[in-house]
Amino acid sequence: MNAAHGEVVGRVVSLHRYPVKSMGGESLEAVRITPRGVEGDRTGALIDRETGRVVSAKRPRTWGSVFGLSASFAGENGEGPISVRFEDGESVSSADRSRLDARLSALLGREVVFATESPEGATCEYHWPDMDGLVQDGRTYRDEVTSWELPSGEFFDSSSLHLLTTASLDHLRGLVPGSDFHPDRFRPNIVIEPTAGARGFVENGWVGQTLRIGDARMRVTRPCLRCVMVTLPQGELPKDPRVLRAAFDHNDGNVGVKCEVAGAGTARVGDEVRLG
Repeated sequence: MNAAHGEVVGRVVSLHRYPVKSMGGESLEAVRITPRGVEGDRTGALIDRETGRVVSAKRPRTWGSVFGLSASFAGENGEGPISVRFEDGESVSSADRSRLDARLSALLGREVVFATESPEGATCEYHWPDMDGLVQDGRTYRDEVTSWELPSGEFFDSSSLHLLTTASLDHLRGLVPGSDFHPDRFRPNIVIEPTAGARGFVENGWVGQTLRIGDARMRVTRPCLRCVMVTLPQGELPKDPRVLRAAFDHNDGNVGVKCEVAGAGTARVGDEVRLG
């Protein structure tokens, strides 16, 4: 998408924060964007006590149950304890750490602890599904487990801010009728409706440019490579391997883009999105 500096390229239609890694999160009307991303995003995670690895639903055979949980803050701005809601409707506060750890360990069948500080050298594991054509950095993966080290002191996989456009989701729906390309599958922080007439994977054209939303600025660094998590069931969304297959068949495995914060500020639903 070619646009001039300062030109309006869309508007914000939703904002999201995920207080605990691999759990469902919160939809908000406004968010503070700090140098580390949306305030409160990925503040917490679960740690496997035996291996020391950070729990991630990217290895669903071991940790898939965590994807059925959701987390929220007591305060609107990522303040206070985090409440974890289980599928039976019970919520347990991170302020009651021993009870929360016990409930999570019972659910997952392994001893885990809730943490808000990432251990030095923390790693996660990722299961590549049994699917043709999954390529990263020139290597093809199929039905194997790999691991990666998280950024120092963080629970993000890599970039701390992720956005996608409704145009990309609409394009995928047209390519694969019958699959539900709901934004929740992709866990974005910011969902943008592009200006009228913009179609396809619009945000690909923003890579290398800076976006301004409210008084916040973000540099779009690269497309967001998708993983097995987009195929997993959550809420009313069923398991659907075609979602990941579509990303690889039509956009080199990418849906949305990753960003670095170039200037802190506040973003609100309805804000214009400008280049520069």
